[in-house]
Formats: sequence, structure tokens, C-alpha cells
Amino acid sequence: MLDSQLIFIIFVIFVALLFDFTNGTHDAANSIATIVSTRVLTPRQAVAWAAFFNFIAFLIFGTSVAKTVGKGLIDISTVTPAVVFAGLIGAISWNITTWYLGLPTSSSHALIGGYAGAAIAKSGTQVIIASGWYKTLVFIILAPTIGLLLGMIFIIIATWLVYKETPAFVNKWSRRFQFLSAALYSLGHGGNDAQKTMGIITGLLFSGGLINSFTVPLWVVLSAHAAIGLGTLLGGWRIVKTMGQKITKLRPIDGLCAETASAVSIFLATYLGIPVSTTHVITGAISGVGASKGLSTVRWGITLRIVWAWIFTIPAAAFIAGFAYNILNFFN
Repeated sequence: MLDSQLIFIIFVIFVALLFDFTNGTHDAANSIATIVSTRVLTPRQAVAWAAFFNFIAFLIFGTSVAKTVGKGLIDISTVTPAVVFAGLIGAISWNITTWYLGLPTSSSHALIGGYAGAAIAKSGTQVIIASGWYKTLVFIILAPTIGLLLGMIFIIIATWLVYKETPAFVNKWSRRFQFLSAALYSLGHGGNDAQKTMGIITGLLFSGGLINSFTVPLWVVLSAHAAIGLGTLLGGWRIVKTMGQKITKLRPIDGLCAETASAVSIFLATYLGIPVSTTHVITGAISGVGASKGLSTVRWGITLRIVWAWIFTIPAAAFIAGFAYNILNFFN
């Protein structure tokens, strides 16, 4: 007979995978917006393509990001199933809100914001591990900046390489290479984002005494990648419209450069074990590609609205999670 503590842990793991599913749904736009808006693939084909590479990312990347999220941001000795559950409530609530509004905010930052908010509600600000947060907060600024600069550089190089070719030739080969760039981006997305949920689940298992060391079990790896892959397969069409149509008009060569720039940035962050926002990176890359043709080609009003959503993500998710923890604690 299972005791109540174990049943609650199993339930929280299910909720964590549900978050991972909403992450895939919410961030599907990041993986497919450019390849859909340039008409290389239909939306249905694009989500299937992205979901596949989101899933197989576990074969390529390790678990360094999972370790950063699971034990590098919050003192793990203070973590309880209730803290994780309240953190997930904060993250999922913010994801659903921004999905409804069509804003491509960061599911990653919603997760760590919710995790921190619940932990602070339980034990105070001393649970925060400053060194882990320093890297994460710095990359809130660096991630879109790197994406923007690389997007601008790649489109300039690509334009220079094909300036003698006909538009038909350029479009033909750009469309073909976009299959590769979209696959690389989806690999990066699955490799970085799925690991955040792995870190939360592993922290939960460790704090509950179900594992003896902070090592991510294989079943957690596979479950997290499966959940994010299924979420991507469902798709997030509201956000696709914002990412693929409202920021700037994209040609196939533009989509190729934006996806490649994003993939390079995310691969680097994952290698360094930093939980970067894939949403921030692709938005920056799309803006950089558009800005290379002139600042007026980018709808900066839309971009600014997105940036404000980024700024509010961590504190909003933290506030909701803290409120949820206090309610849980009251009825406990």
C-alpha cells in the first residue's frame, strides 16, 4: 500500500510532466515559426518535424542544465513536494496566461521563477543560491543579444554569398537548408528546455529520499523529452502568428539564418549548463535578421511588448507560486 507522501510525489511528477507538455505547446512556435512563415512546411508538417527532434535531443545532450536547475538555484535541503508543486502551479498558470495572450514568453523562466517563489514562501530569501542565479539572469540579457547579433551576421554573410544568384535559386536552396536549421533549433530546444523539468523532478526525488544522489534517472530523461515532444506536436498556433508574422516579414533565407543563429546560441548555453530561454534567443535572432534590412522593417512595438512579458515572467510566476504555497500550507 502506497503511503500518502509517495502518492503526492507521484502526483507532483505527473504535474511536472504536464508543465513540460505545456512548455512544448507554448514553445512550439519557437521551433516552427520561421519554417511555417516562409512556407517551407505546413504547420502540421512543421510540428511533427520539431517534435521528433525535441524528443531525440536526449541522445546528444547531457544533464548539466538539469543539475543547475535542480540544485544550483535553490538550496535543495529546503525543497519539499509542496514547494515543487506550488512552483509548478506558478509556472503553468503563467504559461497559460501568456499563451492565451499570444505572447512568446519563456517557459524556462516561468519554471525557475515559480520554483524560487515557492521556496522563498517556505523558508525565506536565504534559500536562493546567488551564483546559479547570476548566470541565469545575465543570460536573460545575453541570450536575445547573442541571437540578434548572430542573426544579423549570418544574414549579411548569406546575402553576400548569394548576391549574384537569382531569387528563385536562393529560395530553392534556402528552403532545403531550412530543414536542417529547423532540426538543429529543435534539438537545442529539446536539449535545454526538457532538462529543466528533469532537474525539478530529480530534486523532488532526492528531497523525498527516493534517490541517494542528485543523478538524473534515465526514466526521468525519457519522460521529460516525451512530454515536451508531445506538447510540440500539439502546437501553439497563437504564438506562431506572433513569432512568424508580426515581428518582421521572413523569406526562406531569413528563416534559415534566424534558426541557425538560435541553434548555435542554445548549443553553447547547454554546453555551459545554463538554463537559457529558447524564446528569447529566437526572438532576438528574428529581430536581428529583420534589422539587417533596416530598422524600420522590424515592428519594434511588438518586440517591446514581448520584452515586457519577459521582464515580468520570473516575478509573476514567483508571486503565483508563493501564493499557491501559502494556500497549500494553510490547508496542510
